Amino acid sequence: MSEITWEDPFCGEGNNCFRLGTDADGNAYIAVNGQEDHYLTDTTEALRTLISEIKAGKADHLL
Repeated sequence: MSEITWEDPFCGEGNNCFRLGTDADGNAYIAVNGQEDHYLTDTTEALRTLISEIKAGKADHLL
């Protein structure tokens, strides 16, 4: 497995902070900040869609 390169944390209201990551194989990752060893993974496009929906307010309760 390739090494994950994590972006800076994205924090919503309150204490919810998430980090997005990618690897050299084109996979994308999302984890709670500080718990990067427990992550979800999918294609970059799938996680990009998820984040876009959250930012559009369709799933703001996740933040």
